[in-house]
Amino acid sequence: MFEQLSDRLTATFEKLNGRARVSDADLDEALRDVRVALLEADVNFKIVRELVATVRERAIGERVLESVTGAQMVVKIVHDALVEMLGGEAVPLARAQRPPTVIALVGLQGSGKTTTVAKLANVLRKQGRHPLLVAADVHRPAAVDQLQSLGKSLGVPVRTVRPEYVSEDVGSAIAGATGDGQDTVIVDTAGRLHVDEAMMQEVEAIVRAAAPQEVLLAVDAMTGQDAVEAATAFKARLPITGLVLTKVDSDARGGAALSIRAATGVPVKFLGTSEKLDGLEVFHPDRLATRILGMGDILTLVERAQEHVDEKEAEAQAKRLFEARFTFDDFYKQLQQVKKMGPIGDLLKMMPGMGGLAKQLPDPKQAEEQMRTIEAIISSMTMAERQDPTILNGSRRKRIANGSGVTVSEVNALLKQFKEMQTLMKQFGSMAKRGKVPRLPGMGL
Repeated sequence: MFEQLSDRLTATFEKLNGRARVSDADLDEALRDVRVALLEADVNFKIVRELVATVRERAIGERVLESVTGAQMVVKIVHDALVEMLGGEAVPLARAQRPPTVIALVGLQGSGKTTTVAKLANVLRKQGRHPLLVAADVHRPAAVDQLQSLGKSLGVPVRTVRPEYVSEDVGSAIAGATGDGQDTVIVDTAGRLHVDEAMMQEVEAIVRAAAPQEVLLAVDAMTGQDAVEAATAFKARLPITGLVLTKVDSDARGGAALSIRAATGVPVKFLGTSEKLDGLEVFHPDRLATRILGMGDILTLVERAQEHVDEKEAEAQAKRLFEARFTFDDFYKQLQQVKKMGPIGDLLKMMPGMGGLAKQLPDPKQAEEQMRTIEAIISSMTMAERQDPTILNGSRRKRIANGSGVTVSEVNALLKQFKEMQTLMKQFGSMAKRGKVPRLPGMGL
């Protein structure tokens, strides 16, 4: 979503970095480019004006002009101003003094609200909590069935309500949650295609009955400034405590996502990053600011790795890799772990300085297809063949090619690349033991 804005700002600051010293004219030109980039990204014009004024005031106050480090100082000032615009710091979910903690999800129809309920349950489940989902959207066709299906896939219980007694049944579900072992209740409420009186009255009744610690508004980030207007309308009627920006993995301009916090005063608490049930991230203003400015997001990358990669298994695989004992079975397991972390291009963009490389890679879909081809080839091998590729004679290679839907030459190419990798890593491991390269902690090298 923020790729176009990131490219524009990165180009602006690269041009500024080319100056020996930042003059008043240089600063004006850079701020003009920043203003245009933000407006083209659909950021609210009043917020853009305030941000640019803040940056200029701080730049002059910190003696940026004619300083040898002026360009870097401007980038830092813009970064800090973006962080402030986005809310300053992450705002955690509130918890009840006595369980259960109640969270109500509200929003317009089509905003991804029901899916967000399941994603949030998944986040809390990984934190050791025991959520209960309440399907209180009785107006959208199949909404209840959808939530039941999502709950089943997560192993999370789902309670339904009667259409004529929605608020009463929500209250009963909350009252019985603790006795059933659930410490958190997440309520999915009904939405409409637009804000209307009937919807607001129903949601208000549910919120009164549930007395939630959190009322989260799911906002479709693709709808631009309409998202800000919807958030403002909901805030006028409900005690909204946080926002969940959905569909931020889209190719929309993203300005609403940047300005909604400043426009409404309500903190953004989560970002919906994909349609998968693990596609919900805690919103960190500083991390998003660094990502927008092309500085990467190494903390989120590390968190994803910790969540999806088994540390002991990864260490054991690394040791086998440097001792040339790394097998196709190990390789296959690593592919599965990398896939869980997200698309390769997205992962590269989180690494400082690697955003440009991500753009030089083949089409992301092509890279994903290449990974699937490798998976298919390895899946068509027997366990003995994965452990010892030297037994792969002509007939075995033909069987693998037929089983994976590729040609024998593609199988041969993968085997050749794998053998070359083993040779290189064995040499690297040998050099590490002799002290020719830095020692790798935890790998015995």
